[in-house]
Amino acid sequence: MAEIVVGLAASHTPQLSSGADMWDDHGARDKRSSALLGKDGEFHTYEELLESVDPHVAEQLTNEVWEAKYERTQKGIDELKRLLVEAKPDVALVIGDDQWELFQAEGVPTFALFHGDELWDEPRTGEALEKLAPGLKAAQWAAHGESRNINKTDGKLAAHLTAALAEAEFDVFQFSEQPSTRSLGHAFTFPRYRLDLSTDIPIVPIFINTYIPPNVPSASRCFQLGQVIRKAIESWTPGVRVAVITSGGLSHFVINEELDQQVLDGLVKGDLASFGDLPRNQMRSGNSEILNWVTAAGMLEGLQATVIDYVPGYRSPAGTGTGMAFASWA
Repeated sequence: MAEIVVGLAASHTPQLSSGADMWDDHGARDKRSSALLGKDGEFHTYEELLESVDPHVAEQLTNEVWEAKYERTQKGIDELKRLLVEAKPDVALVIGDDQWELFQAEGVPTFALFHGDELWDEPRTGEALEKLAPGLKAAQWAAHGESRNINKTDGKLAAHLTAALAEAEFDVFQFSEQPSTRSLGHAFTFPRYRLDLSTDIPIVPIFINTYIPPNVPSASRCFQLGQVIRKAIESWTPGVRVAVITSGGLSHFVINEELDQQVLDGLVKGDLASFGDLPRNQMRSGNSEILNWVTAAGMLEGLQATVIDYVPGYRSPAGTGTGMAFASWA
């Protein structure tokens, strides 16, 4: 049977890849938002969040704190890179969410697998690039590099997973052609640009619709998805070394440290019940990428998870930012 040799999880926020000097710019974008998901599971304006913010947030907004936290995130990334090199995988299953990148108005599937041999990604250029906020522009290299790049994919393994999921009564969208004007999304390119996944290693993108309601799966369904994929991997070609990589989250764009700790504790304990209640009203907006981590936990059930670091990256007086986390399974 094929063997899972490593599991890796990381946030993929632009805060990780733009430098601490851009955190203020990221916070400025939050101030213009009228749909910030609060700790109560409801959407708020920036001004509404200010009225009830924890006083300790103000202590997190100095340049010195930002620089120290940024350095911690880079060490977390470096540790994941080291583990990936040591694992020597033959293929990488990459769990992520598409945010109106490949899938748009003609259809947004709950779950999808690509059966072709390659997917390209490319950065924004020209007017589209100039429209980006400075912080997002500074971090674009971590999502799409400097030019169009080809990502090799293992379509045969993807088809094997699709068949196993169908047998387990999961409705999976399969596709074999990439729309000519649409790039592979940043959740799936992150391992290439930030974890240094070799271009010689094919990926199997596992698309989960966490971001676009209403057909967003529950946490329990995502965990079950991971369990089925794990069994399918075990029935794949003997000797193949498989890496499981997920990215996104944790809580954002309003940091919810209690929720993040609940997820990380569940990760370490290792079964669905250990996550406790992850209510649907909290699995929205940026928080929804927690579902990627839950899927990985299902796929890696039985392996011991280690939390490398958790860095609450506050970037505005209203408590907005990203709960940045790094974890591995061995």
